[in-house]
Amino acid sequence: MVLLSGCSKVSGFGYQKDLSSVNETSISLWQGAWITAACVGLFTAGLILYSSFAHRKKEGEEFPRQIQYHIPVEVAYTLIPFIIVAVLFAFTARDESKITAKEPTKVMHDISVNGIQWSWQFTYPEAGANATVTGTPANPPTLYMPQGERVRFTLNSSDVVHGFWIPAFMIQLQNLPGVTNHLEFTANKIGEFPGRCNILCGRDHSRMFFTVKVVSPADYQNYLAGLKASQS
Repeated sequence: MVLLSGCSKVSGFGYQKDLSSVNETSISLWQGAWITAACVGLFTAGLILYSSFAHRKKEGEEFPRQIQYHIPVEVAYTLIPFIIVAVLFAFTARDESKITAKEPTKVMHDISVNGIQWSWQFTYPEAGANATVTGTPANPPTLYMPQGERVRFTLNSSDVVHGFWIPAFMIQLQNLPGVTNHLEFTANKIGEFPGRCNILCGRDHSRMFFTVKVVSPADYQNYLAGLKASQS
């Protein structure tokens, strides 16, 4: 870790930085978890190799030397994993509180996300109460978001538990039947990003996709205007 701290740039291990306000918060946690896992894996592999060669049967021995217990080692392999888990838990709790924090004064848009077997419904209250886009497994819907403007999502489910997941944005929250969840974040980069359900929800769970399309604020307003006009 001391050597790695000198690196000016650490890989995102499959994720890009700053795609969303969530990435800004959790990318360091993601990197730290992978680096920790790599260090533990290398250390464990080293111990296995050391034991395999240093404690193998010697010539003239009927059996390798047997050790019943070793108090310092037993304390170490109990304490070290506990410390690792405690540190990871502390950083996870810190970042989770930031990701799930509600900042009503910064919210600029509201979108409702309803999970259904087996697709999604996106409702844009700014375009009218009935401005809802409903997808199907054969025709997944597109979720529009404005670049650089904080959006509050209201998550519900019409049937079973679903998982609203946008992998590139490092964000996931469950859609629960009878329970309303809320999520707020900002998309920072224009583009299209895949979304899906990550909770096994039935027969067509594997086809429960959607696309997140991040557009400029002006294009987002045009999209809302089109939805509103389609209701008249």
